[in-house]
Amino acid sequence: MRDRYEGCLLGLALGDALGARHEGGFAARSMWWLLGLGRPGVLRWTDDTQMAAVLAEALGRDSKVDQDALALRWAREARWARGYGPGALKVLRRIRGGMPWREAAVSAFPDGSYGNGAAMRVAPVGLVFQEAAPRRAAARDTAIITHAHPHGVEGAVLMAEATWMAAYGVVSLPALAEACTEDAFLERLRRAETLLTSAPDPRRVRRDLGHDMTALGSVVTAIYVYLAFRDGAFMDLVDFATRLGGDTDTIAAMAGAMYGAARGVGELPDEALDVLEDGPRLRALAARLYAAWPSRL
Repeated sequence: MRDRYEGCLLGLALGDALGARHEGGFAARSMWWLLGLGRPGVLRWTDDTQMAAVLAEALGRDSKVDQDALALRWAREARWARGYGPGALKVLRRIRGGMPWREAAVSAFPDGSYGNGAAMRVAPVGLVFQEAAPRRAAARDTAIITHAHPHGVEGAVLMAEATWMAAYGVVSLPALAEACTEDAFLERLRRAETLLTSAPDPRRVRRDLGHDMTALGSVVTAIYVYLAFRDGAFMDLVDFATRLGGDTDTIAAMAGAMYGAARGVGELPDEALDVLEDGPRLRALAARLYAAWPSRL
């Protein structure tokens, strides 16, 4: 299981870093290049990995989700150059400035954010919480710090469930449907099941599941990408995620986390791991997370 913990965090980071190079149009890709995301010789990751690493570190230290501590750490780490969206930055800067996170979470969006930011970082929750009720509660608790909208929360719960299934069993769309509370996500899961009966088609996946920065438009997409490519090579999974367009880094990060959790770090490409930003630190985080939790599984 330690191999799968490492695979999960490193698969997330690789998907994030590789997908970031393909996100957006020419202007966006040029900006990432200038920031170092496209610099030859290093695979630099974005806010997806940064926030997941903070969560992994916190869970490796504590036996529960400490929302106040998480909010402050995420706020202190947030930098525009990591690719944070403007809404997320606004929330996190307000937390850093002293606003309580419960207030900040609805300060940028009155109903809370329905983006995929809570889902992209939640994989460590799926690794360590073995019982369904505590796992779903922990996913919700991490989500509402920045993504209080029901769709933002639902995306995090589904991704935590999918990560747990990948690490400890088999990812099942019908089982994921049982964890749903939002009809819109149920419908996307049904569409994904239909799509899995035919060869992967990026245009159809974009149309039926989405490829944008919302939780609804990316979480089930990432689950589909993992299921469609779980028996193949990691780079085939990433290639398909990038061909979808849209929020390529986050879709590849979520799918990559599931792939790594299911198959372990040994199935990730060595040549990419060798140039992944802070790879040794991510391995160490995974090791500490694994060491901290077996007695509580």
